[in-house]
Amino acid sequence: MNLIAPSMTKRGSVSEMDDGFIDQGEDRIRDLIHDWNLVDSGEKRTTPVEFDDETLRDGLQSPSVVDPPIEEKFEILRLMDKLGIHTANVGLPGAGPRAVEDVTRLCQLIVDENLSITPNCAARTHENDIRAVAEISQKVGIPIECCTFIGSSPIRPYTEDWTLERMLEHTRFASDFCRRENIPQMYVTEDTTRATPDTLRALYSTAIEHGAQRACVCDTVGHATPPGVKALIGFIREVVKETGVEGIKIDWHGHRDRDLDVANSIAAYEAGADRIHAAALGIGERSGNTSMDLLLVNLKLLGAIDNDLTHLPDYVNAVSEGCHVPIPRNYPVFGSDAFETATGVHAAAVIKAFRKNDTWLANRVYSGVPADEFGLAQKISIGPMSGKSNVIFWLEQRHIEPTEELVTRIFDSAKKADRLLGQRGLRRKKGDLTLETEYEIPLNRV
Repeated sequence: MNLIAPSMTKRGSVSEMDDGFIDQGEDRIRDLIHDWNLVDSGEKRTTPVEFDDETLRDGLQSPSVVDPPIEEKFEILRLMDKLGIHTANVGLPGAGPRAVEDVTRLCQLIVDENLSITPNCAARTHENDIRAVAEISQKVGIPIECCTFIGSSPIRPYTEDWTLERMLEHTRFASDFCRRENIPQMYVTEDTTRATPDTLRALYSTAIEHGAQRACVCDTVGHATPPGVKALIGFIREVVKETGVEGIKIDWHGHRDRDLDVANSIAAYEAGADRIHAAALGIGERSGNTSMDLLLVNLKLLGAIDNDLTHLPDYVNAVSEGCHVPIPRNYPVFGSDAFETATGVHAAAVIKAFRKNDTWLANRVYSGVPADEFGLAQKISIGPMSGKSNVIFWLEQRHIEPTEELVTRIFDSAKKADRLLGQRGLRRKKGDLTLETEYEIPLNRV
């Protein structure tokens, strides 16, 4: 049976396999999906990008989250590692004894289980904060990157009565101290996206000249737009070049106050940022950080990364449960509505793909995100916008014979409803197998 258009068959780029499934190679993607997102718009990045997960530090600064018990933090860290995330900010030990204990145990887990992910910690440009990181590093026996931060935009020094010279003094001290303690340093300017060029040049140049290995650009209050991100990253690259120090990496740390977090992070990637920070489900201060899960999904679909992301549902669910953050039903990719449809036209196309034994097609014909690449699947439901094909397929998937009388009964009930039927599934009631709706439709005697 020919499953594709004749013109495609002629080119030989898509072929039916003996088992009924379709070859899912690159040619098929070209033939069936024209991706305007990948149209050549200039020079393409060829260097790899890294990710820093802020879930267990900045993410926990959200006013509404619960700080999970250490065992749940362990599982979240393991899942970060499975996803190929490179570094994790495991806390701010300068915050007090509990923070010190949790950071120590998380770093020890990395050692004990030989995880690939590496730790870093936030620190003010104060001796006590940096010393706490150095002491934990010595105790567990692995380097811990010290992320020393200081405000940089004019509004912050004005509020704090800081002079630029005082900010530079703190910068020199922090970088020198990290170097003496032999711990790697990422120098972080808070509110970079609202800071002046002269201030940024002075701060970053000083930090790099005194030993900092990374320059972190921060959209601390979610002010930036994609063009602004590209302009800023380009400027910081020039500042780094001016220092003459080789091997300095640039990080991007974004927030979602204007809901531009993922778009800004993609812009940072395109502009050459070496590492991007984000947190599961976008949790964090105020409206949150860049969403790590959605950032990974988008960069995977853009071909920027090749990570196995089938554990992403486990990751977001672990954070959701551990931090008591409900996932909205319409949250992209990982919300319960993301791959569910009851609309007749949409569902019919997905069902036709399934009947061709073509999972690849079913996951793409009415979805811009292929569910199977992220450990998920399409779901067909029944509602007031459904056709009878929905009903038949739904019953078949549950090994219930779709008799004409049963199909008609469910279909008629669906047309009277104001929402999907069967959201709570099947249940037994007085010997009947029942589709739970407000109309309670008996499906068959059991």
